[in-house]
Amino acid sequence: MNDDLLPIGQFARLCRLSVKQLRHYADLGLLVPAWIDPVSGYRYYRAAQARQALSIGLLRSLDVPLGAIGEVLSGVAAARVLGRVRDDLEAELARRSRTLATLERLLVSGVPPVEVTVERQRPSQVVLVREEALSPQDISRVTGACVASLVRAVRRGGLEGGLRLTGLFPVEMGEPIPVVVAAEFGGPAPRGTRPYILPGGVFAGAVHVGPYDQIDLTAHALLSWCAERGHTPDGPIREVYLSDPARTAPERLLTRVMVRLGERDVEEGLTAG
Repeated sequence: MNDDLLPIGQFARLCRLSVKQLRHYADLGLLVPAWIDPVSGYRYYRAAQARQALSIGLLRSLDVPLGAIGEVLSGVAAARVLGRVRDDLEAELARRSRTLATLERLLVSGVPPVEVTVERQRPSQVVLVREEALSPQDISRVTGACVASLVRAVRRGGLEGGLRLTGLFPVEMGEPIPVVVAAEFGGPAPRGTRPYILPGGVFAGAVHVGPYDQIDLTAHALLSWCAERGHTPDGPIREVYLSDPARTAPERLLTRVMVRLGERDVEEGLTAG
């Protein structure tokens, strides 16, 4: 046996990884042992493989998926993948900074007031995508995935131009959390899609100005308004996205947050007050 070979336990300690992790990375083809004893099955690594092992550890600490790590290590798409990781980290840092600033304002001034209006909406024809978020913190990621999937579907179906997108989220949070994103359209449904009818009715609504990850503040104010007046939400919370996030700064995004009111609330002369 070559003196340059290190037993898996020693190599794991040197690279600050566990033996279980090394076995998993070997099974995935990310970090294959330099030699496996044909009798005992014991695995050995070369010292030069430490650079690859340390790179995997650093990438995993940044939550880079294992599939993407393979691309980085192969060198084929390293710059692209690392650029995407950098963009994601910068976006997450900006989100955390916005959240901290909002928290500071919340602790000093309380929940910001919103202007609630009541309006009647007609039923609309939509196509939609459904997914499940594992937790409230996962909603943003799942919603983004739904939007991307929905846009691809309607464009494959021949529908071009601006889409009116609406997110639908449960009033009461459980786990998992159903997430629905719908795209409204007129005329025939896009090819290859199944049309649905989004119910109409009387809705209480308020406009949220700011990042999507802070819509909960406006939703809280809207639900509090309903509770104070004895109105019962009938169905999910709707978020109607009025701005293009690709062209609008997060603090300037406009979203109309709406809840449909129960049948007993739908009467002549119902007004916000």
